[in-house]
Amino acid sequence: MATKGMQRTIVMKKEEMGKTWTRDWYLVDAKGQTLGRLAARIARVLMGKHKPIYTPHVDVGDYVVVVNAAHIKVTGKKLEQKKYYRHSGYPGGLKEQTLEELLQKHPTRPLYEAVRRMLPKSTLGRRMLKKLKIYPGPEHPHQAQKPKPLETLP
Repeated sequence: MATKGMQRTIVMKKEEMGKTWTRDWYLVDAKGQTLGRLAARIARVLMGKHKPIYTPHVDVGDYVVVVNAAHIKVTGKKLEQKKYYRHSGYPGGLKEQTLEELLQKHPTRPLYEAVRRMLPKSTLGRRMLKKLKIYPGPEHPHQAQKPKPLETLP
């Protein structure tokens, strides 16, 4: 059966990076944005699903710089009710923090964790997560990369 007239599926290879596709830098202002909606949009860009060359087994995503991460908002009573857990590795070492406590101590961690949990749980996902740069205030050291503003939800 001939493929004349049929469209072919594009499958990217890691070696083609720089030749057929490049990585862009995007800037996101998180001030007033809802945590989950913003994290979903960021995860989509990190994976490369916004590009027509998206390939599941290749990291074709772009870099994302997030500023004002300390000023994200959540709906409902999540500030008091949402819990974050971690374990020290010792018996009885389960630690618990509310979102409000976590925002005071580590203002970038809630957004980081939300995005991390939306990415693949593999070496590919960890590689994608390294392209996420989060800063609590309006300043960031990536002006040389000329990040473009990422259109986020209102």
